[in-house]
Amino acid sequence: MLSITPSEIVEYLFCPRFIYFMNCIAVPQSEQRRLKVLIGREIHKKKEYINKDYLRKKIGCIDKELSVYLSSEKVKLRGIVDEVLHLKDGTLAPLDYKFTVYKDFVYRTHRIQNILYGLLIEENYGKPVNKGFVVYVRSKNYLKEVEHREKDKYRALNIIEDIFNVIINGFFPKKTKFPARCIDCCYKNICVK
Repeated sequence: MLSITPSEIVEYLFCPRFIYFMNCIAVPQSEQRRLKVLIGREIHKKKEYINKDYLRKKIGCIDKELSVYLSSEKVKLRGIVDEVLHLKDGTLAPLDYKFTVYKDFVYRTHRIQNILYGLLIEENYGKPVNKGFVVYVRSKNYLKEVEHREKDKYRALNIIEDIFNVIINGFFPKKTKFPARCIDCCYKNICVK
């Protein structure tokens, strides 16, 4: 099954050329050298052991599963959800930890990634996902709810199709509209301007 991960979609949203470099010409990111990536991975490992029995009762959580691998042939997606929350209203919700500061809004990449995890949960559990949550670790573990609207799910599925257009057809996409993103990009030395 040809599939991608929500992390690859986040990279595509950062700059569409990431997908081309990684999947069409097989140039690795070497992200293991980036400090934020290393810290983020360490946080995810710790969360599996610290407070593993803690339930977020204020949001109606009655049970949770940690680090759940899910895949879907239908949406061509696979990934590990940090937490699958079982809510008292019978719905499920993804919870994702982010090693960043909350700035009074949910980043587009965090929202889309959360919605993609929701699609995986719906597909694998056969239960509805109406919302998800993001924990902003660098803001004292601030918890933010993400509504999962139908139009957002549709948009996320369209992004998946755009990515497969790059991968299958070898399409070289336009670079990001935000030049500041190029400064810390691992592909800046090979990216055509």
